[in-house]
Amino acid sequence: MSRLLVSFVCLTGLLAAQIPPAAPTPAPVAVAAETPPASTTAPAIQPPPVKVPVLPQLPSGPPPNIIVMLIDDMGWTDLGCYGSKYYETPHIDQLAKDGMRFTQAYSACTVCSPTRAAMMTGKAPARLHITDWIAGHVPSNGRLLIPNWTMQLPLEEETLAERLKTRGYATASIGKWHLGEEEFYPTKHGFDVNIGGTSGGSPPSYFSPYKIATLPDGPKDEFLSDRLTDEAVKFIDKNKEKPFYIYLPHYGVHTPIMGKPEVIAKYQAKKAAGAHSNPVYAALVESIDDSVGKLRAKLNELKLAENTIFIFTSDNGGLSNMVNPNGWSRGPTDNSPARLGKGSAYEGGVHIPLIVSWPGLVKPGSTCDVPVITYDHVPTLLAATQTPLKKDQVVDGESLLPLLGGTDTLAREAIYWHYPHYHPGSATPYSAIREGDWKLILFHEDSHVELYNLKLDAGEVDNRAPFDSVRALQLRDKLLAWLKDTGAQIPERNPKYDPDKPLNEPRKPGAGKKRAE
Repeated sequence: MSRLLVSFVCLTGLLAAQIPPAAPTPAPVAVAAETPPASTTAPAIQPPPVKVPVLPQLPSGPPPNIIVMLIDDMGWTDLGCYGSKYYETPHIDQLAKDGMRFTQAYSACTVCSPTRAAMMTGKAPARLHITDWIAGHVPSNGRLLIPNWTMQLPLEEETLAERLKTRGYATASIGKWHLGEEEFYPTKHGFDVNIGGTSGGSPPSYFSPYKIATLPDGPKDEFLSDRLTDEAVKFIDKNKEKPFYIYLPHYGVHTPIMGKPEVIAKYQAKKAAGAHSNPVYAALVESIDDSVGKLRAKLNELKLAENTIFIFTSDNGGLSNMVNPNGWSRGPTDNSPARLGKGSAYEGGVHIPLIVSWPGLVKPGSTCDVPVITYDHVPTLLAATQTPLKKDQVVDGESLLPLLGGTDTLAREAIYWHYPHYHPGSATPYSAIREGDWKLILFHEDSHVELYNLKLDAGEVDNRAPFDSVRALQLRDKLLAWLKDTGAQIPERNPKYDPDKPLNEPRKPGAGKKRAE
């Protein structure tokens, strides 16, 4: 149905030029040059009123402590407080009761490394040119060629940890890093310590021995989520007299899906709820919940909870469905009603949980329906700690302090994504924009667009582009302008593409596997 848009707008004379899906670098400039401005391509839709966010008064006293817990591949319905009737997450649910739960939170990308880079810098992956998991999927027969993208977090990028160091913070990265080889590890980016972070995207095992170079093995069968939590507790104990920033990117709930046998047994005896039914995955989710409970207990014990900002979120949507030469296979979780999951162009790939607790500011039990995105966390935490940006530092995010303080307004009109890659989660190179309730996706292989009203159609099944071409064209033009502004890399045509061959050649027996993302 989405392909009707091109013919529809051409018939009505609204589309004066096709979007070149494979412009040479610098791609966004070429795209913009061939695309007429919105005012000449479509009648104007009444612009939204100017929004002026109201900044709350910050709590008095010393700078707040910060804990950012970034979960790997956790879908937005994988928690009790987000609707799951199968996974048991009492500690995370309590965090939501004590803080603010965001219903429209998004990851900066549909896969992990770009989101992690955005979490560190406050920049969109498109601007960083870190647009796929490192080292990414490269199809053998894609219609488009993948850009020459950046496969590490460059040392010249200013990180949140580096800014907080100027305010006297103790800083620790404990868990998955996945932003480059050793010369780009956390200690090169402002962290005092790196525990468990490497270039790898998944642990060889959740049970000790872990075989993670930066994490000494513990007692046999010690569980990885518990170990990383214990390391964070030790760091809090050691630095309780000064402000601290703990970045705790758990390896869970990424593959290999593992859990403690006794917890798996509990879920095996439990009836499935909807499409949530995997007892091993449920046990892995519960290990993350245990982590939240143990950390909050330590904060309460040391009387630090009142002055600690606790952020709980995910790097992308849940692993629900994957496509391969033999068809679709089901992942360990389900993101319904969102469409598909990790590695897709749709809501299931980027709609994530986000809970923020800060007793000195955030009203307990509050919810927020304003769309927010990963790269908002850096300006939020800099504002919360009254830490200025470095001279000439650029961030794409917006501080969430007005929302955390109880208003429902941000200044921006839209949030954006750019993924010029292929992924087994079904994604082909695409860019997207969400403005208000509307989301438009531009697919670069053939330049077609899809338009969805997420308030009415959370599952993205009713493409409105053929019926609302004015809105589609205006959102497309805003998206193209953003791609130009960020210097986004647009994939080029593949001169060797063979339409008679599959995207990926079948794997040969005995061929090695790529390192998991």
